[in-house]
Amino acid sequence: MRKLTFAMNLSLDGYVAAPGDDLGWSVPSDELFQWWSDRVGATDLALYGRRLWETMSSHWPTADQQPGATPAQIEFARRWRDMPKVVFSSTIDKVDWNARLVTGDAVTEITRLKNEDGGPMDISSATLAATAMRAGLIDEYVLVTHPVLVGGGKPFFTALDTWVNLNLVETRTFPDGVLLTRYETRR
Repeated sequence: MRKLTFAMNLSLDGYVAAPGDDLGWSVPSDELFQWWSDRVGATDLALYGRRLWETMSSHWPTADQQPGATPAQIEFARRWRDMPKVVFSSTIDKVDWNARLVTGDAVTEITRLKNEDGGPMDISSATLAATAMRAGLIDEYVLVTHPVLVGGGKPFFTALDTWVNLNLVETRTFPDGVLLTRYETRR
């Protein structure tokens, strides 16, 4: 069975995006950017919701061709393009860049994907992750917490019907006071 991880940047007050989907507060240091790039390189399948898919697919497919692209950005763009992706949406009708579209029930499809042979999967969307959380499908949570309060926006966690007990398995600090905490779901 594949492992499903929900990993995202978040503000200290728990948001993955500030009001208006503003992500300007989460610009990573070089060290953190490399950590995210290595994570993408080790991910066998990424699961995206529509909004984050539109953000990522509007930039990363050609980011390595932009003037001034750094070696790290070039590497991330290549890794992102190569990584298989599944996009969950009922409002778009086409995806590309090594992705396929799922318009049906997300819980059914994520459960099916988890039961397949293969390497780790990352879920990269707070809304999609909320659905997976409520269904008990997430095996690991990776919170990359930035020392900023944004006061509102899209929360990392959703309201749940039952508690989810977790075990802390890793902490790491990055420049600028960014703290990574990784938890495994206690089953």
